[in-house]
Amino acid sequence: MGKLIQVRLGEYRPAIYVDDRDIDCRRGDHVIVEVDRGTEFGRVSSRCVPKFESEKKFFSSGKIIRKTTEGDMRQIEHNRTKAKDALHVCISKITELKLEMNMLSCEFAFDGSKVIFYFTAEGRVDFRDLVKELAKVFRVRIELKQIGVRDRAKMIEGYGVCGQHLCCASFIKDFSQLSIKMAKEQALPLNPSKISGVCGRIKCCMAYEYNVYRELNKGLPKMGGKIQTPDGKGKVINLDILKRMVVVDLGDGKIVKMSIPKPEDVKSEPDVKE
Repeated sequence: MGKLIQVRLGEYRPAIYVDDRDIDCRRGDHVIVEVDRGTEFGRVSSRCVPKFESEKKFFSSGKIIRKTTEGDMRQIEHNRTKAKDALHVCISKITELKLEMNMLSCEFAFDGSKVIFYFTAEGRVDFRDLVKELAKVFRVRIELKQIGVRDRAKMIEGYGVCGQHLCCASFIKDFSQLSIKMAKEQALPLNPSKISGVCGRIKCCMAYEYNVYRELNKGLPKMGGKIQTPDGKGKVINLDILKRMVVVDLGDGKIVKMSIPKPEDVKSEPDVKE
């Protein structure tokens, strides 16, 4: 059974799977791909082996024609230059038509058969007149794609409060569902400025840290809860989940720290017989 290669098309589009034919491709290679309605350029992001032969037909949506040549790279760079000019034209048309949309970027297909414009908007936008105007100018197929704020951050790129390159722009392929429960599980203050990323949504890192914190949280008291300590009963005012340490206010200005053993450690202790 042959392998499939995952190729991310163009600058911002999702990945497709193509058959690994007679062309030996490695991760990071730039390739020219034949798709349903023309040719595209893309970058090999991974290789995979389908579990069943039938899955190859389901996943495969094109074929690799060749690795990019110097001529291909010049064509790609030329398309990028054209895209910058096209973006200015589109913004001008949006202003003329008084449409409530924020145009972010655009890109041409490798063979120049279509141009894709990416935008954000508060709600649905009727852009049919805009498409007609753009088609008159460029005389190619026009696609307008409305994206969300997380996709916008991925496209623009930048750095998070951690000082690292944004996860969405560096290695995350698909966005997972996020909820405020993830922040609660990590005992974080429910302050939007603390738990939100540059996109204004909950930080993506909450998702891949969530399962770890959920496991470590077993047997720990909740913030603000009452627990019994060797010095008396008090209120939990601080919690270090990773160290399983709690800070308890016993009242009258008395603060104590105590560690909470893991549930499995407690169970493993032998029963004390009188």
